[in-house]
Amino acid sequence: MTDAIYDIPVKRIDGQAATLRDYRGKVLLVVNVASKCGLTPQYKGLEELYRAKRDQGLEILGFPANNFREQEPGSDDEIATFCSTTYDVDFPLFSKIDVVGPNQHPLYAALTSAQPQAERTETMRKRLEGFGIKTGGPGDVLWNFEKFVIDRNGRVVGRFSPDVPPDDAELNAALDKALAG
Repeated sequence: MTDAIYDIPVKRIDGQAATLRDYRGKVLLVVNVASKCGLTPQYKGLEELYRAKRDQGLEILGFPANNFREQEPGSDDEIATFCSTTYDVDFPLFSKIDVVGPNQHPLYAALTSAQPQAERTETMRKRLEGFGIKTGGPGDVLWNFEKFVIDRNGRVVGRFSPDVPPDDAELNAALDKALAG
């Protein structure tokens, strides 16, 4: 995948067309986010992680998605306001997209193709199934706040379960390795 990821069109949360080319040479943590999820407090940890590592070259890119129990129902403006006022989010946010299903955004098709399995999904998958929530296949994004680590060369080098918090040692080790590379 390498360079191809940088050419996929995306839209910033303010509606401006963009690509990930703006982040070439940086380590990226791409996260599908939602405002009304039990994992929504991860915004706080993601912002703390961003502030701690952005000077080393980390960019956290948040992609709101309403694919899981309609936990991101707001408009882009509402999402931006929520993130800013509730969690003081300063990392880049993008326009709402689909991360699974027939309208899956090309970015997420590329990410899941490059890294078909997320680490440590067993607990989260069992928890969702315990609530009667049918989960997708092993290659599908499991839920809100799944995390993809992309190195400075545009390679997906890690994928973590939604319930892996931003301060998780294994996630941070993957980020630090990518930042050092």
